[in-house]
Amino acid sequence: MDHADHVALLKKGVPADSVRWADMGAGSGAFSLALAELLDKNGELYAVDRDSSALRRLEREARARAPHTVLHPLVGDFMEPLDLPPLDGLVMANSLHYYQDKVTVIERMKDYLAPGGRFILIEYDTDQGNRWVPHPISFKKWATVAQEAGLSRPELLETRPSRFLGAFYSALSFSLP
Repeated sequence: MDHADHVALLKKGVPADSVRWADMGAGSGAFSLALAELLDKNGELYAVDRDSSALRRLEREARARAPHTVLHPLVGDFMEPLDLPPLDGLVMANSLHYYQDKVTVIERMKDYLAPGGRFILIEYDTDQGNRWVPHPISFKKWATVAQEAGLSRPELLETRPSRFLGAFYSALSFSLP
């Protein structure tokens, strides 16, 4: 996948007037950069990852490619409490598949969302993992898990083929009151 694919996976779920988002498990920022491209000109993006060197690379890239977006790199584990403002939305791209107990992860993430906030999941569309992707979740299964965790029924946004595990999908849910 390339940058255009990353943007396409997010585009339908990020309204043009979106301002404050987070990328949970940002890594070196492929989806953070795509998100920055889609945010309002006054956008703020919180990129959360345990790898400080990856976040430094992301900072350099974001300054060059998305200078209109204020990037807040946060070194840390998204499963630990984070000092975040209420978010318009958050993205979990290829980070949920490291956790078997997905409901607990999502319940924690939805607490960062403002009322009606958007939750975009990007994941492999399979329930069979491997040592690199131990616990992927198909869109079909995600529909159930999202609702168990207190999000709205997800809408499938986009799919893209993958050399590993078949395909990626992006899905949009909303936080519920």
